[in-house]
Amino acid sequence: MGLFSRLAGIHPIVNYLFAYLIGASTALSFAPYGYWPIYIVALATALYHSQALPSKSAFKYWLSFGFGCFSVGISWVHVSMADYGGMPLIASMALMALLALYLALYPALAGYLTQRYAYSSTWRNLLLFPAWWVVLEWARGWVLTGFPWLWAGYSQTHGPLAPLASIIGALGLTYLIALIAGALALVAQKQLKPIIAITAVLTLSTYAVVQTNPISRNGDSVNVALVQGNIAQSMKWEPDALWPTMVKYMDLSRQSLAETDIFIWPEAAIPAPEYMVKDFLDNANKVANLNNSAIITGIISHRDDDFYNSLIVLGNHDQKQQIDASYVGDGANEFRKHHLLPIGEFVPFEDILRPLAPFFNLPMSSFARGDYQQPNLSALGYQLTPAICYEIAFPEQVRANLTEQTNLLMTVSNDAWFGSSNGPLQHMEIAQMRAIEFGRPLLRSTNNGVTAVVDEQGNITHQLPQFETGVLTATVPLVSGTTVFTRLGEWPILLLSMLMLISATLVSLRRKIK
Repeated sequence: MGLFSRLAGIHPIVNYLFAYLIGASTALSFAPYGYWPIYIVALATALYHSQALPSKSAFKYWLSFGFGCFSVGISWVHVSMADYGGMPLIASMALMALLALYLALYPALAGYLTQRYAYSSTWRNLLLFPAWWVVLEWARGWVLTGFPWLWAGYSQTHGPLAPLASIIGALGLTYLIALIAGALALVAQKQLKPIIAITAVLTLSTYAVVQTNPISRNGDSVNVALVQGNIAQSMKWEPDALWPTMVKYMDLSRQSLAETDIFIWPEAAIPAPEYMVKDFLDNANKVANLNNSAIITGIISHRDDDFYNSLIVLGNHDQKQQIDASYVGDGANEFRKHHLLPIGEFVPFEDILRPLAPFFNLPMSSFARGDYQQPNLSALGYQLTPAICYEIAFPEQVRANLTEQTNLLMTVSNDAWFGSSNGPLQHMEIAQMRAIEFGRPLLRSTNNGVTAVVDEQGNITHQLPQFETGVLTATVPLVSGTTVFTRLGEWPILLLSMLMLISATLVSLRRKIK
C-alpha cells in the first residue's frame, strides 16, 4: 500500500486510476466468480490509500472507485442497449458510462462525508465509514426508483457471514464488510486490536446464528416444475410467434403432469394480453384442474384500461383436488408487478426519449404499476410470495408481501435481454440472498436461465443449464419458523447507522465550538 501512496504523489491522475482499478476488482466478488474476500480487501485498500486526502479530493477518489465498481460490475447493461435496443455502439457505451457515473456518486458521497467529519483514523474507519457506506447504499436502492445491485452484502451469498443475513439482511452484511475493511485498513497502521476483536465477535455470532436457527423443515413438501422455454428475445413479442410460444410451454409441461403439483412459467411466458388468449387459458385451466395441479404464468393483464406485467394462477387455487378449476379471469389471485424497470417497462419523459432511439420504444414499455403490498398467490392451497424480475432485489418489498402463511418465495424473469453476460448470474445470486433473509425455499423460473430451486439456506439444489429448453422438476421441502429479518427488516441496521452519524455530527460540532 505504501508503494501506491508514493506513486500517487507523482500525479493526482495516478491516484484516481488506482482507485478505478481497485473499484473494478470488486466485480470479482460477485457471481459468477464469487471471490468474496476481494471486496473487503478493495475497500480496505481504498480507505488506507485515501486517508490523507482532503475531503474534496476524497470525493474524486471514491468517485473513481465507484466508477470502477459499476462500469465493470454492471457492464452487462450495455448488452441490452446495443444488442437488443437498437442503439449504436458509441451511444450505448456513453449511456452505460453515464449510468456508472451516476451510481458512483453514492460511494463518492460516502468517502467525502467520512473524510469531512473524521478526526482520527479509528473514528473514521470504524464509526463513520461503515455508517455512511450503508446509508448511501440504502439510498441507492430507492432514489430514482432504486438500483440496489452490487450491494457489498451480496458478495457474502456464498461467504462465511451469509447466515447472519437471516438477522441483519444483505444491507447488514454490507455494514459488516465495511466495518471489517475499516479494521483491516488500521492494521497497516499497526492497530491490530480492532480486527482481532471484530473477527472474534463475528465468528462467535455466526456460529450462534447457525446453532439457533429458528427455521426447520416441517416434513411437508411440494412437487414443482419450472419451465424454461428458451424463446429467442428477437421473437418474444412477434405476433406470429405467440401461439407457437404458448403451445411450447404447454407441451413442455405435459411431460410431468402426473407428478407435479405446481408449474411455474417465466415472466411474460404468455406474451399477450389476457383477453387475446382466452381460449388457450381456458384449455390450460382445465388441463391443470384435471391433473390436480396449478400453473402460475407470467402474462399481460388488462384492468380498468391499464396493462400490467402480471402473474396469474390457472387450475386449482385452494386445494389439490377440486371439482372445477378456480381461474375465471376476473383479476383474483393475480400479482401485478409494482417495481417497474425504467425504459423497459415505463419510459420517464417519454415524449422526449421515445423518438430518439428504438431502445426507448421497446415492446410493452408502458405498463401501469401494481400495488406495493399484494396478497400471496395461492396454488393448491400453498402460499407463494412472488416477485417479478428485478423486484427480487428489493428486500423490503418482498418482506412487505410475506405473511406467516407463506410457504415459498417465487421469482420469475426474462433475462434474455442480457445474453451470456454476468447479469443473469448476479440476478440469481440476489435471489439466493432473499431465501437466506426470509428462511424460505425459493423458486426461480426464467426464459433462458438461470432457472433454479433454492433451499431455505440460500443453496441452489436444482438448476437448469442456461440457454437450453428444459423443465426443472423438484420436490421442495417446506419449512416452519420466522427469521429475525422477516420481523424487523433493514430498519435496525439503518437506525444504528443513523445514530452513529448523529453522534459523529454532535462530536464534530462540539470540537468546533471548543
